[in-house]
Amino acid sequence: MTALFATLTEPLVRKNPITLQILGICSALAVTTSLDTALTMSVSLTVVVVLAAGIVSLIRKHIPNSIRLIVQIVIVASLVIVIDQVLQAFFFDISQRLSVFVSLITTNCLVLGRTESFARSNPPLPAMADALGNGLGYSLVLCLIGAIRELIGKGALLGYQVLPTTDTGGWFTPLPLMLLAPSAFFLLGGLVWAIRSIRPEQADAPEFPAPEVAETRQ
Repeated sequence: MTALFATLTEPLVRKNPITLQILGICSALAVTTSLDTALTMSVSLTVVVVLAAGIVSLIRKHIPNSIRLIVQIVIVASLVIVIDQVLQAFFFDISQRLSVFVSLITTNCLVLGRTESFARSNPPLPAMADALGNGLGYSLVLCLIGAIRELIGKGALLGYQVLPTTDTGGWFTPLPLMLLAPSAFFLLGGLVWAIRSIRPEQADAPEFPAPEVAETRQ
């Protein structure tokens, strides 16, 4: 149980798939203009990665090594189609705003990475715990960036006005720049920098050693 708990919790911060491994950042830049789209994308990806990991783990001993990636992609794509249909049926407005990014879960590095590197060689329960932990770690970053962008860009959260804006007689002036993709890029970069400053072991080793400066003698 201790190992299972560690498998579940480590991807939240210590081995977060976005801030440490830099996986799945396309959606972090594209669907985080508001908290509701970030939350919907997070739930969708988490459900897909957990179910895909469980299925792949169950049939792992019956998948020929030569076609393993094809089988994994077919499983993930089937789950994504179901999720996409559910969103269109019950959350049509959010589905339209997410556009093609729900379908792109099929090729998301995080989903294929967990099925290939962990689920394919572990029993179903640890595989699904690992997938859930990575999904929650991914969701944590997406929801944080989505909340910051919506709050500063619109003064709202989940569509509800939180900060009174100047056009309604309030004091807050929204910053529309936060609703553009570059703002998500800089927020994500700042988050990675902050985490790696607090946890230096996550920082990459320098590729080239610093040049030595010869001492000058007078």
